[in-house]
Amino acid sequence: MPTVLVLNGPNLGRLGSREPDVYGSADLDALRAELTATAPAGWTIDLRQTDDEGELIGWLHEAADSGAPVILNPAAFTHYSYGLRDAAALVTKPGGTLIEVHLSNPHARETFRHTSVISGVASGVIAGFGFDSYRLALLQVVGSS
Repeated sequence: MPTVLVLNGPNLGRLGSREPDVYGSADLDALRAELTATAPAGWTIDLRQTDDEGELIGWLHEAADSGAPVILNPAAFTHYSYGLRDAAALVTKPGGTLIEVHLSNPHARETFRHTSVISGVASGVIAGFGFDSYRLALLQVVGSS
């Protein structure tokens, strides 16, 4: 049974209450339900969130070791975490899939959000569509498998 790791970085555990005008009013449980409903029969969604950079890197190592595709919202780590970037490259360099997603469009926000150290090693980037960013990433992962 194929498993997709849906990994979320800092502050995304506050979805639903954190800046709903930017990130929407639904929480991670709602995202899990939407992705589970979108996934084809036989596919498993393993959605995780952490505020800890080291834990997120460990999850990427797990994906690299298992060959699991990853949908990654690195959140604030997007802009500066070279450790996370190197771990993401471990997933994609051998031909694995890692799609970077963002709920909002970082390029329409503050200037510091315009830079992603992850995008250069990601298989693709989907941003600005709220939960649909994740859903579109999932459809791409499933379609390319």
